[in-house]
Amino acid sequence: MKGRTKMINDSKLFGSKVAGRELEMQIPVIETDRLILRPLTEEDAGAAFVWLSDERVTKFMPYLTYTNTGDVTRWLESLKEEENYHFGFVLKDNNLLIGSGDIGYSSETKAWEFGYNIRYDYWNNGLSTEAARAMIRFAYEKLGARDFGANHAIENGASGRVIEKCGLQFTRYGEYSKFDHSITFPAKFYEAHLEELE
Repeated sequence: MKGRTKMINDSKLFGSKVAGRELEMQIPVIETDRLILRPLTEEDAGAAFVWLSDERVTKFMPYLTYTNTGDVTRWLESLKEEENYHFGFVLKDNNLLIGSGDIGYSSETKAWEFGYNIRYDYWNNGLSTEAARAMIRFAYEKLGARDFGANHAIENGASGRVIEKCGLQFTRYGEYSKFDHSITFPAKFYEAHLEELE
């Protein structure tokens, strides 16, 4: 997996409930060539609203389009209860938060699954791939992950190209739905077993 990634010894502890137990999840700060991946906080609501309220970005996402920053703040607060590792994607050049993503273990697929979204005006610059690769490397190096998975709506071919650039291979067709079940998307599912990262 090409690209330079390094962990920075700065981190934030978030509470996480797993099997009814309170755990502390350490989410690191990760540096890539163009990005800083860092924990999200409630103070990010305004910046995150830019992409969470943009139907061009949310069209194929499972969550609904956000209509106010209050709901974004509540979502950010809820991440403290999540088992996945959630990151904000910040541009080094101007310190602008332009997107977010997460990676976490799925007991159903026995793989570490990841997702990402970036505000529309930063599409087609390779930034999603750069961020996704950094999350994969983090899980590989720090969490012992070797099996990875991801999926995308068939109509969203650009996301498929990101997944393929991360080294995953198409395995099957399936579907997924919006959280409120208002829309179901035909989808492509990908997997990879990575013994070594480039």
